[in-house]
Amino acid sequence: MKQIPGGVFSTYINSELKRGDDIEIMEPSGNFYVDVNAATPKNYIAFVAGSGITPVLSIIKTHLELEPQSTFKLFYLNRTVKSIIFKEEIEQLKNKFFQRFHVFYFLTKEQRDIEFLNGRFTPEKIKLLTDTFIDIDDTAHCFICGPQDMIFMIKEELEAVGLNKDKIHYELFFSGKSDVEDNHIAEVLEQKTEGTKVTIIDGGKEFHFIMDDDLDTILDGALAAGADLPFACKGGVCSTCKCKVVEGSVKMKVNYALEEDEVAKNLVLSCQAVPTSKKVTVDFDV
Repeated sequence: MKQIPGGVFSTYINSELKRGDDIEIMEPSGNFYVDVNAATPKNYIAFVAGSGITPVLSIIKTHLELEPQSTFKLFYLNRTVKSIIFKEEIEQLKNKFFQRFHVFYFLTKEQRDIEFLNGRFTPEKIKLLTDTFIDIDDTAHCFICGPQDMIFMIKEELEAVGLNKDKIHYELFFSGKSDVEDNHIAEVLEQKTEGTKVTIIDGGKEFHFIMDDDLDTILDGALAAGADLPFACKGGVCSTCKCKVVEGSVKMKVNYALEEDEVAKNLVLSCQAVPTSKKVTVDFDV
């Protein structure tokens, strides 16, 4: 696993975990997928950087195997040929589904014969692809996984040429904070209510505590008070800590995981949820 500066789990994996250690893991969660429908042929595209291939490769294999008339185009960014993760498996998929699966490797530290394949994804490259190679009107879904700046650039470029935002699905490595996000977080924290009485509903049981003034979010407050709640990234990315506000109000500092319709149903990321009322009840049994 790549070491993320300040990353809790990546630091543990790289510095403490040893061969033979056991790790207890949760079942998969999140919204980075679309349902399989073998009856309808679909054309998919994906933009991936480095280890972002991990979830996307599973998506590619699933749809190629279970949707025999669907196609997939993968645009995969790495430093060098040797650093391409799962290259052998990807090449095997190309051979197996050679008429339906196409891969384009982009490299940042190695020169390719085709200049277009050299360097990172840029707005100019995305525009060239959508002008000449990607049929936006015939694209069912797009999957993007990589650094934040890359994801949002590609998302904006695809939306600009007509791909509906509901067809664009992304998963972040981790979230870096922009100036706009920093300003939003500051505004949210200004609305924080001190001493909020919080009720957590989890597994049909209730857990009560009062928010510590030194802590900002419902999740951090609950963990400090001794609650055992599901969470993973604490960066508003994975949705593992998703819950529903059933009483009171909260504001999220950032949200990279929940869709608009989920937020409309009062679902929040507890790792980002700052209480803005004197009493808050959240339900994790959703």
